[in-house]
Amino acid sequence: MTLLKTLIQPDHDENQERAEVADAANLLQVGEFQLLQLAFHDWHERDMPQAMVDPIFTRYMFHNDVPFWARQYARKILEIDKRGELDDNQPHYHRYDAEYRTHVPGGAKKFIWAAMILVVAIFGSILLADGITSRGGSIFPPYFDSEDMKRKP
Repeated sequence: MTLLKTLIQPDHDENQERAEVADAANLLQVGEFQLLQLAFHDWHERDMPQAMVDPIFTRYMFHNDVPFWARQYARKILEIDKRGELDDNQPHYHRYDAEYRTHVPGGAKKFIWAAMILVVAIFGSILLADGITSRGGSIFPPYFDSEDMKRKP
């Protein structure tokens, strides 16, 4: 029966504590594990040690054991959202996102250098092409160039 409920309503979770964590993760647009990492950091003021990652995640996923600090953090996020003050684009919510960046370090300098290289390449190509083709020729076969077409006295 639970499988049928899950298929009909995938958002439904019978474990209320886990549902709160999932809802908070959805509000922040992060995964549930990232929310556990954020909650650990919020409670302990340090990153989760690597040795704790697997046991915590295994207990959470397979045994529905939600740590108290994760419940507190999820409730805090839900409360902030309820007040209408949640900004899910805040960088501290995405500290564990490998792909999340609000800016490119040194982006302006990189852009200026790329633009300068592009301008030099374009104008250099134009000058090179003009230098190579400075001698005009005929457009008809046998394709004489201007040196061959000059009258010799």
